[in-house]
Amino acid sequence: MEEAGYAVRRGRGGAISFLVPGQEKPTRLRASTLGDGYDPEDIRAVIAGERSIPAAEDAAPASRRVGLIVNIEQRLREGKGPAYERWAKVYNIKQMAAALQFLRERQLTDYAALSAKTDGAVDRFHRLSDELRATETELAHTSELMGAVVRYAKTRPVFDGYKAARYSRKYLAEHEAELADYRAAKAAMNELLGGAKLPKMDALKEKRRALAARKKKLYAEYRKAQQEMREAVAVKTNIDHLLGLTDGQKNKEQER
Repeated sequence: MEEAGYAVRRGRGGAISFLVPGQEKPTRLRASTLGDGYDPEDIRAVIAGERSIPAAEDAAPASRRVGLIVNIEQRLREGKGPAYERWAKVYNIKQMAAALQFLRERQLTDYAALSAKTDGAVDRFHRLSDELRATETELAHTSELMGAVVRYAKTRPVFDGYKAARYSRKYLAEHEAELADYRAAKAAMNELLGGAKLPKMDALKEKRRALAARKKKLYAEYRKAQQEMREAVAVKTNIDHLLGLTDGQKNKEQER
């Protein structure tokens, strides 16, 4: 696998994983990832001639994902060998084919259209990212306020008893922890409300439910937009490389 250009990682307990250039997460060598017959013990048995190679299953076509082409000359200067060069050439051909397929599927017939598509994908991703972040902040604020209201309601009778006892030192000593919780809950409520009127608990529950549903919906759109942005940026960067343009670095910064 190393001679073919893969990075091989060995983890705890002898676990083996593989990583190709441009791959973010390594692929672990195990049946649950690769399918039946591909545990390390199975492969050792095949190598030893004790078992036949497992038949390949007809899998559903995987979703195409365009990656950035590899700068082969730079990698060779870094000490990569001939096996890596062979792998990288094949990899780059596949990425350019995927980029051309991307253009055909979206009917992007000129460079300006590709640039507009890429800019739109980047803008949409960042807009959804901002909306998701704002929703998460509001959801956390609402949940925190609800928690403070519950703590306040639980400890308010203790404070009322303290008032009824005319702020007795004896009462304070007996209920010091509960009174401290009451003061903390009241202070948290005042800070979270910022002078606004406290909504009813039912209204807070409904708001939290709506925010949670919105977060779920936004997150699904965010992940889809992230994939579309990465694909569009990768395609444009590859086309820029093919045309000898120099704004590939700008696209990489946009993707980050």
